Amino acid sequence: MTKVNTEIKGALATITLNRPELLNCFDYDMLQQLEEALQTLQLDGNIRAIIFTGAGEKAFSAGADLKERQTLTEQEVRRNVAKIRNVFTLVEEMPQPTIAAINGYALGGGFELALACDLRLASNHAKMGLTEVSWAIIPGAGGTQRLTKLIGPAYAKELILTARKIEAERAEELGIINKMVSKEELLTQAISLANEIMSNGPLAVTQAKYAIQHGNDVDTYTGLAIEAKAYEVVIPTEDRLEALKAFKEKRPAHFEGK
Repeated sequence: MTKVNTEIKGALATITLNRPELLNCFDYDMLQQLEEALQTLQLDGNIRAIIFTGAGEKAFSAGADLKERQTLTEQEVRRNVAKIRNVFTLVEEMPQPTIAAINGYALGGGFELALACDLRLASNHAKMGLTEVSWAIIPGAGGTQRLTKLIGPAYAKELILTARKIEAERAEELGIINKMVSKEELLTQAISLANEIMSNGPLAVTQAKYAIQHGNDVDTYTGLAIEAKAYEVVIPTEDRLEALKAFKEKRPAHFEGK
């Protein structure tokens, strides 16, 4: 069974978690399929943005497959946790901008996947939370770190230590999601956001993401050095010259990622 579907239209890839009967929960096989899909897209220079969403009407992903966990040895649990952590780190490190279209429950590992994305949109009926402590474990795929960096330690501790599920409206207030939209408009809005990003110079977008990502955890002086190196990459590109030519000729620029 294909548990992860990848659809490519032009320069946009959409990855759909495809276990709707199990709320798109992650078992080991699904994690491997997701990893393979990401590794393929990571090396595809034609892909300029990636959307993540879940199949069905109920969930983006409700996290780890607890039925599978019941059958695992302690060593296999460690294997699964390491795999999901590494796969979500790969999501975070993708050169292309990533957008989570949260179409329902995003709990535990499902929420951690969304947090690993660059941008997050959620339908107005979505619920999300890091609920692991209610299962006597902790978020193990980056949740304690990414949520804290996103909203600060006080709110992150409140959400994680209470295992609280929050509505999309509250998530927007806290700055966890960029925008709440209707269920019907979610994918349309995500595609619109992706198109807005993809209209810009693709190499510049990649380097801007890199500078933000790697400058976020260092002092300002080091961050400025990272930014300067990223700028150096775009100076000799054909796209930069095309942008200047298009400005002079008063027409839209046509970028080719060169």
